[in-house]
Amino acid sequence: MLHFVLCWHFHQPDYRDADGRYLLPWTYLHAVKDYADMAAHLEAHPGMRCVVNFVPTLTAQLDDYVAQIAAGELRDPLLACLIEPDLTSLTLVQRADLIQQCFKGNHPTMLEPFPAYRRLYTLWKTVAESGATGASYLSGQFLSDLVTWYHLAWTGETLRRAHPELLALMEKGEGYTLADRQALFRLYGEVIAGLLPRYRALAERGQIELSATPHSHPILPLLLDFQTAREAKPLPLPEAPAYPDGRHRAQTHVQAAIEDHAARFGHPPAGVWPAEGGVSDAAVRLLDGFGLAWCATGEGVLRHSLTAAGASLEHKPQWIATPYRLPNTRTALFFRDDHLSDLIGFEYKGWHSEDAVRHFHYVLDELRRHASGPNPVVSVILDGENAWEYYPYNGYYFLSQLYLALSGMNGVRTTTFAEYLDLYPDQVRELPHLVAGSWVYGDFATWMGDAAKNRGWDWLCAAKQAFDQAPESLQQRAEPLLMSCESSDWFWWFGDYNPGDAVASFDRVYRQKLKRLYETLEAVPPAYLDSPLCAGGGAAESGGVMRRGVA
Repeated sequence: MLHFVLCWHFHQPDYRDADGRYLLPWTYLHAVKDYADMAAHLEAHPGMRCVVNFVPTLTAQLDDYVAQIAAGELRDPLLACLIEPDLTSLTLVQRADLIQQCFKGNHPTMLEPFPAYRRLYTLWKTVAESGATGASYLSGQFLSDLVTWYHLAWTGETLRRAHPELLALMEKGEGYTLADRQALFRLYGEVIAGLLPRYRALAERGQIELSATPHSHPILPLLLDFQTAREAKPLPLPEAPAYPDGRHRAQTHVQAAIEDHAARFGHPPAGVWPAEGGVSDAAVRLLDGFGLAWCATGEGVLRHSLTAAGASLEHKPQWIATPYRLPNTRTALFFRDDHLSDLIGFEYKGWHSEDAVRHFHYVLDELRRHASGPNPVVSVILDGENAWEYYPYNGYYFLSQLYLALSGMNGVRTTTFAEYLDLYPDQVRELPHLVAGSWVYGDFATWMGDAAKNRGWDWLCAAKQAFDQAPESLQQRAEPLLMSCESSDWFWWFGDYNPGDAVASFDRVYRQKLKRLYETLEAVPPAYLDSPLCAGGGAAESGGVMRRGVA
């Protein structure tokens, strides 16, 4: 019997500034499109078991949106536009920003299928190409139709099937009124408010295991020691020799995640997906000190570690289909099967759903036939939100058929990491040493080594030194900002090889957060924070199956 663990990683960085205003809208958009769909697929297939990993920065923002909507005091400019009575009252800059935002998405699956939405895009491009900005030429009705269609396009497929009023709005196509927009807004509020209770109910009935990530998604090994970035691949390091008091900061994020998870879901998590699957000997031992039963990371980390130990890697199923443990620790290490995970994350979006599921069934069965030893386990771990906008119908047919196939597959049993360890506590092998790395190629080059990434680390180290020198009362006020600045997400996007729009967005948010950190500490922000760290301009970095919340 092959044991199969599917782990969905749900994550958004904290997009709020120090005043609670949202600088980017991806949390609520993915909530209504993806997190709602993912819950519905599990509810429709009770025989499908899996792990759902929530990052505390995501759950905190979901709660915040619920509170905003209930109070009618919106701090997200895009969501506020959905119910703005007079969109022509927006400034020209605000109108231009709204138009730009409302065409962000994967056009082949989220715009092209809808003729009325496509007409809005054609009209805007025609006006823009005439030499005008478009913002001053387009009417209030255009803006009303546009903001409505954008939010319709960001609704999940399961929502459309469960709510006839959504289909009625889509069939209307144009001439949307304020009442139409308010109805859509109310539905968004209902869906977001129900999300976390739905996942908690799935966990309480034993269908899913809920796991966590250190609080604000920091890369623990880099907080602990910059030198770990060189264990898997030689990389230039930041000028700063180390992150100040990095061990304490790593402990703070882990402790905060455990406490937040327990308060929100009723008990602490049994295990964690470390941010970016980033692990090292020191990071795993830190997690072990908190009593965590398991953590997971990428296949490349295991490959590098076994190679360093002199092990043979000729037959992959024989070395990956088992958990490992470092000497004198209890935390089990599970390793992501990159091929299976990337099939879902990258490849199958262009396949017919039946062909994709049939192929996945075949590949999984081949692993079952060739895996040696008793009770092998295969782990598929990937982003639970961003892949679906590249699938037709938000992955509806693929996920429905995949869950149905996995629930009844001969010789394969879907399970969770915690359950597997409960059933087979003696199946864990010892790994003499862990070569530090992440899920992306088994190294840290995505977050350190590039000149812009290293400069971002140096800016963060300088801000942390200012934090350490401030009075304790100011440190307490600044702590949430510091935690957010320590997130991995900013460093993911730094680098001129990344897409310019995404780089600009994340660069701006990072610098604003650093500036507010200094201001909260009653220190003068460095002048360099007024200029972009990098410009971007390349194509999206490969490995985007866990791409952060950027369309």
